[in-house]
Amino acid sequence: MRKLVFVIINYNDFKNTKRLFDNIKDYEIMDQIYIVDNHSTDDSYSKLKNIKNKKLKIIRTIENKGFSFALNIAAKEVIKNFGSADIIFSNADIIINCNDDLENLRNILDQKDVGIVGPVVYQNGGLNRGWILPTPYNEILINLPLIGRKFINKIHYEESHYNANTSQVDVLSFCFFLIKTEVLEKVNFFDEGTFLYYEENIMASKLKSTNYKCLIDNTVTIIHDHSATIDKNINYINKFKILKESQLYFEKKYNNINKLELFLLKLTIRLTLLTLYVRIFIRGGLKK
Repeated sequence: MRKLVFVIINYNDFKNTKRLFDNIKDYEIMDQIYIVDNHSTDDSYSKLKNIKNKKLKIIRTIENKGFSFALNIAAKEVIKNFGSADIIFSNADIIINCNDDLENLRNILDQKDVGIVGPVVYQNGGLNRGWILPTPYNEILINLPLIGRKFINKIHYEESHYNANTSQVDVLSFCFFLIKTEVLEKVNFFDEGTFLYYEENIMASKLKSTNYKCLIDNTVTIIHDHSATIDKNINYINKFKILKESQLYFEKKYNNINKLELFLLKLTIRLTLLTLYVRIFIRGGLKK
């Protein structure tokens, strides 16, 4: 019988990580639980070490080299200890309803031609059920300052796409997903060329070179308890820059972007960044 390993990625978020661990620790379906502390700068790691459970293993990365780096650390540890196995990767801020939900997801993953599975994700008042891998042209339109959001529907499936129990999608959310170790080995694991963002699109591009399907289980919903708080201005700008660095990396390495498209993409990034600075300046001025 294949082992099932649950991996929680923690960074400065002990409270949510502990809540998720308490949520799943008694689920019989789980053979092992790993918590990967991605070199937290607070006291998360010392608190995590105090959790006692025979199924639990705490791993701390030597430094924070990004989300994909933490995923790979866990994946290679699972392969070393169990060989072929099924892995659940999860953010810390996830809430799962019951053991049966994981059983349903696992049963779908264990189909021969399925490589990665995700649930319906309830977050920020809406549902995330995967998306279409964008073309460079899609990315340029979405990047347009002020009006870009109007084009996001171009990478979303029609509602009817989700009428069956499962739906095949190009990309699914990495806040919570299941994947086979064989798939990870076949695609050479997660690409560590990005620090954060675009891991999903990159994996979707890698999966295209395999015969494995990416499925959403429409019968299972988990909650992504993602806080919609507004970051401080400097943090917001920095996150935007990291996002766009990842976007450019994806487009250059995986999405066959041509020179004109790359020029237009960079132009829209600069225009959006300028718009953000202006918006922050105006807000600062209004406060005065």
